[in-house]
Amino acid sequence: MLLVQEVTKKYGKVLANDGVSFETHPGEISILLGPNGAGKSTLIKCIAGLLKFSGRILINGNENKSLQAKRELGYIPEIPAPYEMLTVWEHMEFIARAYSLENWKEKAEHLLQRFEMDDKKKKLGNELSKGMQQKLSICCGLLPEPKVILFDEPMVGLDPHAIKELKKIILEKKDEGAAILISTHMLDSVDEFWDSANIMIGGRIAARRSRRDTASSGEDLEALFFAITESSKSKSSDGQEGKDSSPEGMN
Repeated sequence: MLLVQEVTKKYGKVLANDGVSFETHPGEISILLGPNGAGKSTLIKCIAGLLKFSGRILINGNENKSLQAKRELGYIPEIPAPYEMLTVWEHMEFIARAYSLENWKEKAEHLLQRFEMDDKKKKLGNELSKGMQQKLSICCGLLPEPKVILFDEPMVGLDPHAIKELKKIILEKKDEGAAILISTHMLDSVDEFWDSANIMIGGRIAARRSRRDTASSGEDLEALFFAITESSKSKSSDGQEGKDSSPEGMN
């Protein structure tokens, strides 16, 4: 389970996240939906323990920066950053050693096969295309079989086969009881399988919906998203809302 309580993050005077709170339960696919500049990637980085923040984040009851939380958390960033001088297979071995995994080789082989990377095992990180780097990042993030998984714009840069395979894996992980949080500005990429949605604007959660809520009320999530974002633009007196204003773009 992922629990986010009153998380606030500032870059100097810029308020990137403003008292954000929500939960993602085991077996649930939750999406963090918002335009570029809404604060999504900043929040994901806070959850992953990469940024300092005020508030509280728990991974299965453990503080997110604790060793136990890190063992149970998988993070696939928006921009992959492989080690330039490690081969694809050495990346998998590095993860296995870092997490003290046993009997990991068969799992690693299977992941690479699913993403059509099994013939790239000897290629160095700096020899991979951006799409291949993204697929390697996904394989590394999933190898420890985390119980809470963060995806930041996971479909960007992937070929159609990889997108199809990733969607299958996300559903498999849900069935296995993982709590999954997907940050995206493209609702159509996750429309068929989200369970709960958190719409972010200006660093805050502007609306929350479950699929059950929208199914019973007939509300259209995409229409709600555009209504919120367009309303925010019209209320912004200086025209800066929705633009990247933090050192990391506040995505």
